[in-house]
Amino acid sequence: MLKERYKEAYNQIQKAKNILLVTHNRPDGDALASTGAVAEYLTNIKKNWSAFCLDKPPYQFNFLAHVEKIIYDRNEINFNTFDLIIALDCGSLSRTNLVEEIKNRTEKQIFIEFDHHPKIDDYSNIEIRNPQSSSAAEVLYHFFKINKIKINKEIANCILTGILTDTGNFLFPSTTDQTIKIASEMMIDGAKFPMIIENTWRNKSVDAMKIWGTAINNLKINQKYNFAYSILTKDDIKNQKVTEEELEGIPEFLSNLYGVAGLVLLREQKDGKIKGSLRTSHPDIDVSKIAKNLGGGGHKKASGFTIKGKLKKLKTGWEVI
Repeated sequence: MLKERYKEAYNQIQKAKNILLVTHNRPDGDALASTGAVAEYLTNIKKNWSAFCLDKPPYQFNFLAHVEKIIYDRNEINFNTFDLIIALDCGSLSRTNLVEEIKNRTEKQIFIEFDHHPKIDDYSNIEIRNPQSSSAAEVLYHFFKINKIKINKEIANCILTGILTDTGNFLFPSTTDQTIKIASEMMIDGAKFPMIIENTWRNKSVDAMKIWGTAINNLKINQKYNFAYSILTKDDIKNQKVTEEELEGIPEFLSNLYGVAGLVLLREQKDGKIKGSLRTSHPDIDVSKIAKNLGGGGHKKASGFTIKGKLKKLKTGWEVI
């Protein structure tokens, strides 16, 4: 079934005259790498394309192909001019800020999804989704291979970046034998592993390291459920000059804690909301169920949610108010 959809997506791209690539807000490495890989392919076949993301990409990913061309001002996008829209690594379409445009598009506007998150929305004409894949970049690898598209150095670099950032450099349970084989092939094709690591992992500022230290210091275990938790308030962050990307790896790092069933990191944000990140390596626990009950989603071992409120410290712990 997926093979047929890969070919159908290829045919739609060949027919399209004006293509829009979209990815989720607060883009991570997989989102930007997947966008860069498709943008490089479209450039090579001389297609007219634009790319949109609600938020400006973190500077750490400037090394990826075409990231500097991503538009993050909604007013610069005329949605009606595109005959093909491709969503990459989006999970929920609400994170694109284009839900109404996608829902109300004309019959002539084709919508394709490449994703590895469990299904939430159902707006696409062609849905290419594989929750067993480590990343959207890994899903795209098969698109290129099945359609016999040459993977040049730029595309290889993007695919490897997406895999590395979404697997925590092969540490997360989403890493499979196939993931490792694809990563190895990408390095043979010219991907620069040391450069990717330098930009995506060894990139923490002093301020970021201080916040990581605060998250570790705040780490506690709920003995009743054997579930670890940590808190980062606005006050913990407000005087530190850090990017979202510098904070993204904290849940994964804390989840290295031995012997617990799982972990949640709650982080206050400037807009009056709380971002929750859930992680587990326990074979019998599915944290996505917790995330979904709170309006979020994700994978069994790594999920997230956002709720309105702020954190209040009590004698016995923390409360969301």
